[in-house]
Amino acid sequence: MPSPLIINGESIVTAATFPVHAPYDGALLGEFSLGDRTHLTAAIDAAHACFTATTARQAPYERSALLCKVAAALNARRLEFVDLLIREAGKPRTLAEAEVTRATNTFQLAAELARETPGHLLDLDAFASGQHHFGFVRHFPLGVIYAVTPFNFPLNLVAHKLGPALATGNTVVLKPSPRTPLIAALLVNVLHTAGMPAGQVNLVTCSNDEAAAPLADDRVKLFSFTGSAPVGWHLRSLCRKQKVVLELGGNAGAIVHADADLDFAIPALATASFAYAGQTCISTQRIYVHDSIYETFRTRFLDRIAEAIHTGDPTDARVTVGPMISADAVQRIAALLATAQASGATLLTGGTVTGQCLAPTVLEVKNDDLPLCTEELFAPVVTLHRYTDFPSAIRAVNTSRYGLQAGVFTQDIGRIFTAYRDLDVGAVLINQTPTFRAEGQPYGGLKDSGTGREGVRYAMEEMTELKSLIFRQT
Repeated sequence: MPSPLIINGESIVTAATFPVHAPYDGALLGEFSLGDRTHLTAAIDAAHACFTATTARQAPYERSALLCKVAAALNARRLEFVDLLIREAGKPRTLAEAEVTRATNTFQLAAELARETPGHLLDLDAFASGQHHFGFVRHFPLGVIYAVTPFNFPLNLVAHKLGPALATGNTVVLKPSPRTPLIAALLVNVLHTAGMPAGQVNLVTCSNDEAAAPLADDRVKLFSFTGSAPVGWHLRSLCRKQKVVLELGGNAGAIVHADADLDFAIPALATASFAYAGQTCISTQRIYVHDSIYETFRTRFLDRIAEAIHTGDPTDARVTVGPMISADAVQRIAALLATAQASGATLLTGGTVTGQCLAPTVLEVKNDDLPLCTEELFAPVVTLHRYTDFPSAIRAVNTSRYGLQAGVFTQDIGRIFTAYRDLDVGAVLINQTPTFRAEGQPYGGLKDSGTGREGVRYAMEEMTELKSLIFRQT
């Protein structure tokens, strides 16, 4: 039987279905029900009714208790989630294990923050016009959230939507990636088992043409989207009165200055460039190395890749680079690599394809205008660039239309604060790769990388609205 949609706590099997395949070997993992506008509307109905009748009035301790149960259930069913991440998303075992840990941490953090009642006193008598008045302001839940999630972190990115939503008393219509719906469905079932009210989280898969339908419904108060920039900005243009949070693409650059600690930087960047076949929006794509250490860096970087970055079966704990998500994705990158080499880029290693696995690929590039350097690759590909002065490296990183995160390896405090000031990104990571993310940090980008911020506390702020209560003293 096909895996069902989940609406108002009920399983709904539809006549239309679609197959879910393992990206490594193409094995059929199952069929999943395909919803339509009718199902999306029913999901909004259920979410709105649940919010009105139940979650808007939940006490903080109730929200926290539910989230604690979810975190405990995730931990108890850890092996089940790891296995499904490997099979459905093609995620290498060590990275699948890390994702389950991170998702557990996400729900644990949401449980802790759910107990807080954010707000503050209002200093109304700071001016004479406010004399004899006092008040305070608190955060209240918005209502129905429409959440759209991608394939690459099908557990933790869903957790980053659902954890903050449950912590703030909101309800959700979740549309997961059609490439990884089984993981999302398993998580929603865990939520129900933990005692989540029926209708608080509703899961509906649908075609791309149907996906925009909830944006025309004024009961949807927030649109939270993680995915590609073209799709995200297009959907934003269709929004009516909704708040919008977009976590979109990236083209992460790293700067390695002459004083960098290469013993840390080289293995860290090798992993950050190729882990999970580079299929993350903060995968390191461009590395700018100071001319004085460039030759040393290049040699040691290539040696590290040969020694430690293994490609192949994601069930193998030694593997870092598993399959790309689809044959189309492999073909797209192969075309970009061919164009780059025809334009003068030098292939230093990789470029070979086995099944849907692309070997870790490094190119030496002199022309930063190549699509290989300007676009989001979502592939195990990184380009190397020389620079002679630090400001020019910053300018080179900033040439991208994306601005999610950037890494800077240097010991100089002046350069650190210059990078923090001048890099057009949402986060500057010092002596760390741009691929680093922690659940508690504000996460999001500038320019085409999106708007708003995720990270549990910051997502909770996005998912609430301020309301003031003001008293006149008599």
